[in-house]
Amino acid sequence: NAKEPLLEQYRERLRTELDRVVDFWLKYSHDKEHGGYFNCLGKDGKVYDELKYVWLQGRQVWMYSRLYRTMERFHRPEILEAAKSGAAFLQKFARVQASGGPGKCAFCLTRDGRTVKVQRTIFSECFYVMAMDELSRITQDKEMQVKLLVILFCPCSPQADAESMMDRLIFWVQTDSSDLGRPQLPGDPPINSMAVPMMLLCLVDQLTEGRTDVAEKYKDLSGWCVERILQHIQRDGKAILENVTLNGKELPGCQGRLQNPGHALEAGWFLLQYALKKGDVHLQKTAVDKFMEIPFHTGWDKQHGGLFYFLDVDGHCPTQLEWNMKLWWPHCEALIAYLMAYGHSREPVLLDRFKQIYNYTFTHFSDEEHGEWFGYLSRQGEVVLDFKGGPFKGFFHVPRCLYMCEKLLDSLLERQDS
Repeated sequence: NAKEPLLEQYRERLRTELDRVVDFWLKYSHDKEHGGYFNCLGKDGKVYDELKYVWLQGRQVWMYSRLYRTMERFHRPEILEAAKSGAAFLQKFARVQASGGPGKCAFCLTRDGRTVKVQRTIFSECFYVMAMDELSRITQDKEMQVKLLVILFCPCSPQADAESMMDRLIFWVQTDSSDLGRPQLPGDPPINSMAVPMMLLCLVDQLTEGRTDVAEKYKDLSGWCVERILQHIQRDGKAILENVTLNGKELPGCQGRLQNPGHALEAGWFLLQYALKKGDVHLQKTAVDKFMEIPFHTGWDKQHGGLFYFLDVDGHCPTQLEWNMKLWWPHCEALIAYLMAYGHSREPVLLDRFKQIYNYTFTHFSDEEHGEWFGYLSRQGEVVLDFKGGPFKGFFHVPRCLYMCEKLLDSLLERQDS
């Protein structure tokens, strides 16, 4: 109860900040001529490049749809239309190969939808799945579905489209990745990169919400993802490494020693969320002790504050040039992780961690003048890149963090009142 006024203050700030972030993207990112969204927005919202990034388009569709579905104040016609516009652009232009199945999605498109670049990864497709599934949940009315199918130029519903693409993703990851176009070279054996099982676990959570038939279809995939994520606990349980071998052993060289504290923290709340649903007490503890506490203690810059972007587990200088920068998204994931962990256990130290990250985040990333957040700071906490949207920063990590933390605080405060 002593903490209740503080929690209420956090919720009010998060709520206000989410409103400002949503307003920023509604005002500046919509392409009314060609559909979809401008991703490259300057600090004041001005478009500085018209290229459109498919994974960011998908993230924005998902975020609009989720806000429309689950938060009453965002259940507004302009947000629904914004989600449908982005989905129309994706379904019309995202696929590089439109025939013979879902095909590969582009990474980058021109403003009018022509393919510029294709990445030999699965992440454009992953966010395509998230977008279409979440959109399908706000277009259940049959009349609206018919209208949507006409708009989207697609013979299948968004939900069917999402599941079709998901099945293709599973095939690429578990059976045959050759369609990704990445040759298997003799000196570069396949590895277990934590991003892949994390992303698939996220998609299973998305697709199966409230749908028992879909949950049955993907029931084995969640366990496979969790097992692959847990392989990243290395060095006798004292480190989370970003890349390991397919059988869970440490890799040699820089690739094997790489740590990404923000990514580990994100994996932590993915695992905790899954473990809470399953009632798996052991996994709940692992999620907090290994995937939150370890990366927080190793990743927090004790001199300047904030989370380092990359680290080397043996203390060598990482080869990534941005290794000691402070990026927006690791701090977003840390806020979600520690508030979720505190909400479950009520351990005061976890709330203290949240407060520490919160104070750094809101005094360094949030732009009071123009709205939204800066994404890229120096080690000392100064803004290095002042744009609000770019090829890797869109309408996703910031609003998802604010949305989830507001929801978590709602739940915490309701339990205190009861």
